[in-house]
Amino acid sequence: MNTILEVENLKVYFKTILGDAKSVDGVSLKVFEGEILGVAGESGCGKSTLVEGVLKIYKPPCYIPEGKVYYKGLDLLSLPEEEFRKLRWKELSYVPQGSMNSLNPVIKIEEQMIDGILSHSDLSYHEAKELALSALNSVGMPPDVLEMYPHELSGGMRQRVCIAMSICLNPKLVFADEPITGLDVVMQKLNLQTLGDLRDKFGITVVMVAHDMACHAEICDRICIMYAGKILEVGSTFDIFSDPLHPYTKGLLSAVPSLEKKDLKGIPGLAPSPLEWPSGCRFHPRCSYRMKICEEQEPVLKEVLPGRSVACFLYGGE
Repeated sequence: MNTILEVENLKVYFKTILGDAKSVDGVSLKVFEGEILGVAGESGCGKSTLVEGVLKIYKPPCYIPEGKVYYKGLDLLSLPEEEFRKLRWKELSYVPQGSMNSLNPVIKIEEQMIDGILSHSDLSYHEAKELALSALNSVGMPPDVLEMYPHELSGGMRQRVCIAMSICLNPKLVFADEPITGLDVVMQKLNLQTLGDLRDKFGITVVMVAHDMACHAEICDRICIMYAGKILEVGSTFDIFSDPLHPYTKGLLSAVPSLEKKDLKGIPGLAPSPLEWPSGCRFHPRCSYRMKICEEQEPVLKEVLPGRSVACFLYGGE
């Protein structure tokens, strides 16, 4: 498979009065063309910050001390802002978390969609409106939505408007940050189907951030499991759910409710602070499989089976 995006040792830190909060602390991953890649993990593990770092949409006190991001071989992080801006919407786009916070409540949907199109293209107003209508149709929204204000739409409809905005200029890679948060199960399924349909119809590659493992099981081809600013496991969705390798992945899946389970098992303890990550393996204070080496050395993410990588001393790790 062709690699459309490659991240190498990316670090995204926040300056605080107590020191650097190392939200993303050395992440490396590949995204293959045409796939839907899920990024999963507990709240605060660095999922959304990873996306913001890749797209360079962060602001101080956030900064990137180290790392490379290649899109089709182009080093994104070395680009001046004006050059990167030319890629946004046309090549790389973003579906933000919290649609009501992303849409201006006093401006109609039409003006917001067209403004985005005109800011990133040389199209006329009429052509931009046609694109907006086409994008809304692609996500199953009627034309009269253009004449509405965000508060006149349901949460699921607002989220689909954000998805429509992200695909107006036919990007190759879309980052969807928690696209189903706060929605009922019907709208969750509809929005996930929308993302899957866009991939199938237009060949768009999708990176989807979500803490809900059931969401990833619905549409993702592969899943990256994040914890404490690191990626601990990568594999196909089938492999992750049928045979999880990392103890943290096993803990996440044991906490997912199902009709077959009589008792849910949570992961003991709390996630560590990005101001002071634990030594060695960052999961070892909560891990029932921990060994002496886990407290002293940090395991390396390595391929242990074809298409499967894990950072754990149970599988080598060095």
